[in-house]
Amino acid sequence: MQKSVFAAAEPTKIDMELIHRNLLIGIHDALQETFFEDRKYADKVIERLLKANKKWGSEDRKVVSEIFYNIIRWKKRLEYYMGEGVKPNNIYKLILAYCLWSKTHYKKFEEFDGIKIADILTKLKKGYIPTKAIEHSIPEWLAETLEKELGPKWEREMTALNEQAPTVLRANTLKTTVKELVSDLGDENVVSHPIPRYPDAVQLEEKKNVFLTSAFKDGLFEVQDASSQRIGELLDVHEGMRVVDACAGAGGKTLHLAALMKNKGQIIALDIYEWKLAELRRRAKRAGAHNIETRLIEDTKVIKRLHEKADRLLIDAPCSGLGVLKRNPDSKWKIDQDFIDRIRGEQQQILQDYSKIIKKGGKMVYATCSVLPSENTEQVKIFLSNNPEYSLIKEESIMPSEGYDGFYMALIERKK
Repeated sequence: MQKSVFAAAEPTKIDMELIHRNLLIGIHDALQETFFEDRKYADKVIERLLKANKKWGSEDRKVVSEIFYNIIRWKKRLEYYMGEGVKPNNIYKLILAYCLWSKTHYKKFEEFDGIKIADILTKLKKGYIPTKAIEHSIPEWLAETLEKELGPKWEREMTALNEQAPTVLRANTLKTTVKELVSDLGDENVVSHPIPRYPDAVQLEEKKNVFLTSAFKDGLFEVQDASSQRIGELLDVHEGMRVVDACAGAGGKTLHLAALMKNKGQIIALDIYEWKLAELRRRAKRAGAHNIETRLIEDTKVIKRLHEKADRLLIDAPCSGLGVLKRNPDSKWKIDQDFIDRIRGEQQQILQDYSKIIKKGGKMVYATCSVLPSENTEQVKIFLSNNPEYSLIKEESIMPSEGYDGFYMALIERKK
């Protein structure tokens, strides 16, 4: 029970005079899709909304996106101000609570359902927040888990995770350099700068739809967070190697490996979903990455055929995703403790099964986008205790408070 440091958690202020009725309806419908209609992923929902309303100007699109994501991010806190949970018939009240909290103009909401603002204003004026979970806008179970696993620093990390993620690009060194990319983006009115200690990273000064740029269409960059870029570097790949990306997905890290290998050698990208591998192939073509072969994991034979065949192995394991809540705030409302318990079992099984892919003397990286030690260091300790022929070379934890996504990565060697 405590007083909230209100200003520290205050969302971005937006001029609500810019909000027209059709924008409000769009935000309402998008929130309903996210919370009630098959609990769809927020990034897909907002993407469809903006595509369906091509007449909206750039300022309209920016405002709609910011309000949509901020409401998802602060849902639990806004529910406290509302005095009730979010239901399909009170999403406009949720939007109103957000507007009152962020001290924006709210008169346009008075036409919606005769919403009363007195109760919300009373709670806002008191400034009292009853629990840490409400203050940081996360489920109670998650507050308990974070405190148990991270100790006192969990609030600092959760504060960082409630901030808006910066847009970071990875310069595709098969086609360009960081310096050239910054210049090319500047020619298209996209201001950016290199990031110290991240050799291929470029950060935008403000959010822009970079997918419309010629630089993107020409394959000069991929959108990839700075922390994520550290994984490819840690794997220590070289030209001519055979590398396996065991959980490749749509291939962000696979493409980075191809660039680091200068298109020389072989990368085998594995995944259990064909649609993700299809997206990887499309991206690889645009990036000019020619040393990638995709393989669908249809049964255990796919893995067994690769036993002791790879010089390097990347296991970007499925995880809770708690390190990337900045960009995926809706995921905290869609997972629970049972999910985390199940995913830990999958992580250990994947480590055990896939680690046999590397040759003796080869290396692998086990990585997650989680901040929980139980998904990270503890998983590696269990694996090493059960497999003495492997040894830990190095591990690294990047926390959200450092400015980018939270990631864990461990470099492990299979002894000769």
